[in-house]
Amino acid sequence: MSLIHNTAAELGAMIAAGEVSAAEVAGAHLDRMAEVEPKVGAFLHVDRETTLEQARAVDARLQAGEKLGPLAGVPIAHKDIFATRDMPTTAASKILEGWHPPYDATVTRRLREAGLVILGKTNLDEFAMGSSTENSAYQLTHNPWDLTRVPGGSSGGSSAAVASYEAPLSTGTDTGGSIRQPAAVTGIVGMKPTYGGSSRYGLIAFASSLDTPGPFARTVLDAAMLQETFSGYDPMDSTSIDAPVPSVVEAARNADVSGMRIGVIREFAGEGAQPGVLARFNEAVQLLESLGAKVVEVSCPSFETALPAYYLIAPSECSSNLARFDAMRYGLRVGDDGTRSAEEVMALTRAAGFGPEVKRRIMLGTYALSSGYYDAYYGQAQKVRTVISREFEAAFHQVDVLISPTTPTTAFPIGERADDPMAMYLADLYTIPSNLSGNAAMSVPCGLADEDGLPVGLQIMAPVLGDDRCYRVGAAVEKALESRWGGGLLAKAPAL
Repeated sequence: MSLIHNTAAELGAMIAAGEVSAAEVAGAHLDRMAEVEPKVGAFLHVDRETTLEQARAVDARLQAGEKLGPLAGVPIAHKDIFATRDMPTTAASKILEGWHPPYDATVTRRLREAGLVILGKTNLDEFAMGSSTENSAYQLTHNPWDLTRVPGGSSGGSSAAVASYEAPLSTGTDTGGSIRQPAAVTGIVGMKPTYGGSSRYGLIAFASSLDTPGPFARTVLDAAMLQETFSGYDPMDSTSIDAPVPSVVEAARNADVSGMRIGVIREFAGEGAQPGVLARFNEAVQLLESLGAKVVEVSCPSFETALPAYYLIAPSECSSNLARFDAMRYGLRVGDDGTRSAEEVMALTRAAGFGPEVKRRIMLGTYALSSGYYDAYYGQAQKVRTVISREFEAAFHQVDVLISPTTPTTAFPIGERADDPMAMYLADLYTIPSNLSGNAAMSVPCGLADEDGLPVGLQIMAPVLGDDRCYRVGAAVEKALESRWGGGLLAKAPAL
């Protein structure tokens, strides 16, 4: 087996045992990137020699007897929204083109401390605003299953890198589904941890009460190992949770759902979904029942109002957060010829530096926060958010986890929804409620749609700090379906 086809857990064990070096593993993945990256377009920044230097440094640390984590030496693709002191950090926006942060994000620092080797920075929708990665200011990223289709968003570069075997692991952020939705449409595992369970320090903010860093992987265990590597309390993040959390790695190794109570959300079990998506979801429900789980229907009527509430709350926070890009301190500066005022330079820079979707959301958010409209729009949306959180809480008194399809459809063609923002926003219809409430949620592959042969994701939602439940159910589904598929869903993907 080629090194690129090993799981992250396998690679970590092989490196620790001295069977292969971190430099050899990094080299194999860099070679894979050179082969397929012209077709996929997952990365915005790659520096082969710097990556190999990182890997050789990890080998030296291991040879010196330093105790590192179980993923030491394993390569990882890093979403270009996390600050990296030795690589550009652009958030896929022209307004930050070429910016080199003077510090690492907490997630970045923890990856380095654990000995993971960062292969490069991955493409995304500009400032993580989008569901297709078409809003990047730099390039398109293509779905490895069908290069004419999107890889999801906003973390589409990260999902495509893992699905195309350019990296065994990657990082993402989930604000309204930006990990789970791309994971679903590329046939991999994606996890949104409990809000506050992973640090936002050094993450370029889109919506501060929603943004959540999380892992992508090709197996549930790999995702769990990565989440445990970079999550946990961080005093640098005021929203970080300082509380004990059950081991997600232990849960991923458990893979037993017998006796668990699993709720199917009535409002997300049919309306508007692609027939092939519904067919695979219904099969997953039957599978869980066959594994000993008790499945019941649960009604959460306010979930149908989550989408409009989100598109008032998130743009409002974006309007506030992106005010810092003022052309005065760092990043792009346009029109500063000595004849213009600071206000004129700021306006010219923002006009040139922000893309259409970012401008749309800034305007939406500014309007929602403006005098005379705050209570009618932003205030009402926050009340809806409270109701959604209460419905989740009531549901989790009845069941251990909730399930639904991750997305209403499989990956759609590039360009199909580019001029229809509402159609684009509907891609996150099933994922947004968990962002508004802050609870944990995962997408795990559950088969291929009959219509197009493209991946379908099963969404598993658990209570706040109940991340381990997602991994337990996800691992059970993965184990059962792997034997049916013979080697995992990606074994069925067309070769690039």
